[in-house]
Amino acid sequence: MDKTMGLRQAISTYLSDGDTVALEGFGHIVPVAAAHEIIRQGFTDLVLARMSCDVIVDQMLGANCLKGLISSFIANSSAGSLHELRRRIEKSDPEPLWFDEYSHGGMVARYQAGASKLPFQPIASYRGSDLAAKNPRIRSVPDPYGGSDIHVVPALNPDLTIIHAQRADIHGNVQAWGMLGIQTEAAFAGRRLIVTVEEIVDEAVVRSDPNRTIVPAHVVDAVVAVPRGSHPHSVQGYYDRDDEFSRQWSALARDAAAVQNWLEINIRGTSDHDEFLATLGSDHFERMAIHDAYSTPVNYGGRA
Repeated sequence: MDKTMGLRQAISTYLSDGDTVALEGFGHIVPVAAAHEIIRQGFTDLVLARMSCDVIVDQMLGANCLKGLISSFIANSSAGSLHELRRRIEKSDPEPLWFDEYSHGGMVARYQAGASKLPFQPIASYRGSDLAAKNPRIRSVPDPYGGSDIHVVPALNPDLTIIHAQRADIHGNVQAWGMLGIQTEAAFAGRRLIVTVEEIVDEAVVRSDPNRTIVPAHVVDAVVAVPRGSHPHSVQGYYDRDDEFSRQWSALARDAAAVQNWLEINIRGTSDHDEFLATLGSDHFERMAIHDAYSTPVNYGGRA
């Protein structure tokens, strides 16, 4: 079955206002283009699940797409703060944001429970932490085998999960490599799944290297070819991370009006991801391109 479709159609078909949507990728293979399309289509009242926050969280907040956030890290990678997020959490400006906070391990456990169709997942790392006292959804239960009580976190089953990857075939067999984060667990946890990829490849390519398949076709609802769909994040083997873009965002987002202006010009003012990329300039990606790197033989004075 051919599951390929355009990004606009995939988002409009599988996302609804008020949904919980997971946009996963741990600093790598992040579905940024999908987040931008959610903004273009004007979705509202969403709860975003994202283990590691970044510029798309600020952008979706600025676009008034979100009423809640489920996360474990709220900063713009190594580039600075997310000022839209800080305004919401610290000052309720322009309105408060419901924030469900966990550790990275807690988010992983929630996705694992959701993927396994379990109601909750035990986690040992909250012992000695005050996070459990601050989040009432982190609870403790008796050890049925006689040990001390153990913390548990509830299953996370997003209405829609969206992940990015290097490639897939038309059926939705998804292949990725490099830092995989929580992509597989989030994919299986979602009630619906959209996968954006750098390229659609022949089924024979997927079958030739099956160990790279992280998600099988039977859980995928739509697969979308979106080259450079993870920018400003990296995709191993395709392009490097755009740290300058992320640093510039942290500076720009200090001004709420500047965020609105950026969204109007670069997201709402563009018809799709290709048009957004064009606003960055034709040579923007040259320095992030993956080039051949040849090793140089070194003679250490020994026998060849």
